[in-house]
Amino acid sequence: MKIYFVTTNTGKYEEVKKMLSEHEIIRKDMTYPEIQADTLEEVADFGMEFLSKKLDGKIMLEDSGLFINALNGFPGVYSAYVFKSIGNEGIIKLMAGIEDRRAYFKSVIAFYDGKVRFFEGECNGSISENVRGESGFGYDPIFIPEGEARTFGEMEKEEKNRYSHRGMAVLKLKKFLRV
Repeated sequence: MKIYFVTTNTGKYEEVKKMLSEHEIIRKDMTYPEIQADTLEEVADFGMEFLSKKLDGKIMLEDSGLFINALNGFPGVYSAYVFKSIGNEGIIKLMAGIEDRRAYFKSVIAFYDGKVRFFEGECNGSISENVRGESGFGYDPIFIPEGEARTFGEMEKEEKNRYSHRGMAVLKLKKFLRV
């Protein structure tokens, strides 16, 4: 099955393409409007409404966020903007002196095949004391998944996908596509 994956993030595309290898995943390197909203689902839904009018065929997009408990869920839906603005070092500075380092990643995949469907995944963990690892992208070098001592940035892609929020959401989509 041919699916257009709309993303400007090469790392995200490579992860998803590998997990959905039985399908033809074609990257559409284009942007779509991202509204300011309270939830990832609202952002993804608005984006898919826009894209479904621009592209023909089956379409997917993925929106994710890092939610830090001690910062009341910040950066959350603003994760991409915050990463571009202050990066991992900025998050580490914000967390200085904070003992509760619990956080979670959440991923929402919007899939369009004439109707919009959502697939979610969450990964609990914590924020590291410093940036660690060269793998992955975004917040990977500061996020330690529950049950691990290493950050996503210290893991190979396949290993990360077993834990990751995006991996969980993709597995739900994969199951749906088999039906």
